[in-house]
Amino acid sequence: MAQLNIYNSLTRKKEAFEPLDKANVRLYACGPTVYDYAHIGNARMAVVFDILARLLRTLYPKVTYASNITDIEDKIITAARDTGQPINVITKKYTEAYNEDMGALNILPPDIQPHATGHIPQMLSLIHKLIDNGHAYATKEGEVLFSVSSFDNYGGLSGRSRDDQIAGARVEVASHKRDPADFVLWKPSTDEEPGWGSPYGRGRPGWHIECSAMAEEHLGLPFDIHGGGADLKFPHHENEIAQSCCAHKQYDLASFANCWVHNGFVTVEGEKMSKSLGNVTLVHHLLEQGMRGESIRFALMGAHYRQPLDWTMDGLAQAEKTLTKFYALLADTPPAEDKVALNSEIYEALLDDMNVPKAMAAIHALAKELEKTKAPALAAQLKAAGLLLGILQQDPAAWLAGGKKELALDEAEIEVLLAERKQARADKNFKRSDEIRDFLAEKGIVIEDTAQGAKWRAA
Repeated sequence: MAQLNIYNSLTRKKEAFEPLDKANVRLYACGPTVYDYAHIGNARMAVVFDILARLLRTLYPKVTYASNITDIEDKIITAARDTGQPINVITKKYTEAYNEDMGALNILPPDIQPHATGHIPQMLSLIHKLIDNGHAYATKEGEVLFSVSSFDNYGGLSGRSRDDQIAGARVEVASHKRDPADFVLWKPSTDEEPGWGSPYGRGRPGWHIECSAMAEEHLGLPFDIHGGGADLKFPHHENEIAQSCCAHKQYDLASFANCWVHNGFVTVEGEKMSKSLGNVTLVHHLLEQGMRGESIRFALMGAHYRQPLDWTMDGLAQAEKTLTKFYALLADTPPAEDKVALNSEIYEALLDDMNVPKAMAAIHALAKELEKTKAPALAAQLKAAGLLLGILQQDPAAWLAGGKKELALDEAEIEVLLAERKQARADKNFKRSDEIRDFLAEKGIVIEDTAQGAKWRAA
């Protein structure tokens, strides 16, 4: 049987993957907090774990993949306050948008998509166990806090020292804590904020306890693989391990999840993605601007999943060009009459810690050979490799016929709007900047923010 080798963030080495139960491999990845559209960092995580789930399904008869929706969190409350919309309206809108946008990227739905608000009793049960076991305490302020010093193995996932763990903690914030590193399991809610009854007063869960409860409820403990973006390793995943291990008095770090997988950060045109820079790139907006979801996915596969990925519009354009070349080859080749096995070189590359760049090198070599021979078996191998990567499954003729929006403005009008947008960004008026970008997108014009300034092209 083929063997998957995967880098385990917990042990900091690449290991042969051995499932806890070969009849049902269980995988959990932290999903989005639904207060806005998903950005390309969210999408990269979804693509990576989609590929992992697809790969696991070639090896085992059943894979249960759970990825949650965080629909109660302070950012959501803030969004409701800022927009005047009810929280359930916001979370419903952005949950649906997330699923639609990920679907456009050929990301298969997880088997289970639990919502945090549907698991409050499970969270309170975990909190109760943590207090009983001496790992958490309630404060007079109505909070319940996890006692970090009570767990000797805290920091084992991230490798952070004690000083790193409390870096940035402010005395006034930590004054009611026994230790500056302690973190919130339950917090009080005002009358205007969402809340649930509990032995500690009306309140709502802290972010970290949510995934501990949902993963245990749907996958049981321990399960095979847990993961997400590298930014979640600390404190979110560190805290999940601490909560779950201490609630069940199972202090081996692997007693929660056997293997941890983290994908690298995403930058935009060489810079960190942030609202202050105005370069947060949303998948929804890319799709509205006429970008094809499969091209976005392909561009997000441009680096090994554990490495940083720099998102550029040039990279997206190259992804579109490469996919079009592949589809043209498929269109020119008659289908194979018999079922053809997946190319072994491509499969072995993916089994080696999901080495997509190595697999893509083999795919390009396969495409080059197909261009020479027009052999149906090679076309079938190309499609089989694409299925594992979530690409090349569309009808080639339909892909090649995909049109672009025609410009409805002349160049002078575009330049005037770009100048206005530049000033809006300088004034940190990102609402107006977004309005201009969206207006131009409707007119078939894509803005590319580069280190040299904004550029535009026809969608």
